[in-house]
Amino acid sequence: MTLEERLASLEKRVAQIERGTTPLLPSGLGMKEREQLERVRETMLDQFGEVVPPSVPPVDYGARVLGDGSPVTPDHTEIDPQTGLQKAYVVLSKEERAKGFVRPVRYTYTHTKCGTDTTMGSALAETYARAPDFYSGTYCACCCAHFPVGEDGEFVWAHTTEKVGT
Repeated sequence: MTLEERLASLEKRVAQIERGTTPLLPSGLGMKEREQLERVRETMLDQFGEVVPPSVPPVDYGARVLGDGSPVTPDHTEIDPQTGLQKAYVVLSKEERAKGFVRPVRYTYTHTKCGTDTTMGSALAETYARAPDFYSGTYCACCCAHFPVGEDGEFVWAHTTEKVGT
C-alpha cells in the first residue's frame, strides 16, 4: 500500500473515530505498520492540527444498569471463584451511551503487568468511550482478577500507551 493510500485510509478512519464508530487502530498491526501509521498521524497533525471532538452532553452517572440492561443489584460484585469475573458489570444505560462519546470506542486493552490483551463487550466499551473515568478497575483475562485503571492503573488501550480510564 502506498503512502497516499495509507493517508486516504487514515483520513477515513479519523472520520469514523470522530463519529465514534471505530477503534483508533486496526487490530493485528505489527510494529512496522504502527510506526508508519504514527508517522502519517504526525504529518496530519502538522498539516491540520488536533482533531477537536464534537460537543457531547454531560454524562448522567446515575443512568446505570447492568450489562444486560437490568437494574443494578447489590450482589453484582460477587466474584466467580473459577473465573475471577464479577456476577455482572455496571454500564451506562443504552440511552445514556447514545448521547455521544468523548473517546473512541475501543474493545481491547493490555494489562501492563502481564502483557495480556483482554477484550470486552460493546456496553462496557461504549461506557468507557462515553465516560472514561466511570470505572476504578477492570479485569485481566490472564490473571483472572481485577486491577486499577486510571493514571496510576495497570492497563493501556491495545496498541497504544494511553492509560485505560483517563
